[in-house]
Amino acid sequence: MTGKETREILTLLETEYPQSFSRMDDRQKAMKLKLWATEFQHDDYRAVYAVVRSIISAGAREFAPNIGVIREKLRSFSVGGEMTENEAWSLVSRAIHNGIYGYMEEYAKLPPAVQKAVGEPEQLKRWAVMDEGEVQSVVASNFQRSYREIAARERELAKIPEDVRSLLTGVSGRMMIGGETC
Repeated sequence: MTGKETREILTLLETEYPQSFSRMDDRQKAMKLKLWATEFQHDDYRAVYAVVRSIISAGAREFAPNIGVIREKLRSFSVGGEMTENEAWSLVSRAIHNGIYGYMEEYAKLPPAVQKAVGEPEQLKRWAVMDEGEVQSVVASNFQRSYREIAARERELAKIPEDVRSLLTGVSGRMMIGGETC
């Protein structure tokens, strides 16, 4: 978004939630504009506008949403809903059925978060030769727990603006989120 577009978003919010801006002086409003412009510089104006309009239309808020609320809604709209652990396991279970000879191809078809939870392509081959009952109970349970943790870490990572994320990962190429290296 440009600075002008950011000003339009904040004007829209101020119109709908005047109490959120009533005690701000001109310096504070300028700082808010600068902060929002920085935070949303890589986001599409139409997407941010749509999110703000959806929040206003819902009518459930007394005060203007903050940056975090807007970011979370943007993410949920762009992702289109996160895959559940059961859905992820269903993909893995299907991949296991072709896992003895086609494990590399099956692994390549999996979404990145599911691949992280599996670990490596050879894991599909190892699961394919195991007892079906053990795979569908013990392995499934362990996979789903792992996938849940990976999905939570990725949700946290998605909340960090791109420019901040690149600063944090610039030194080592990896970032710590919730005590885990991403």
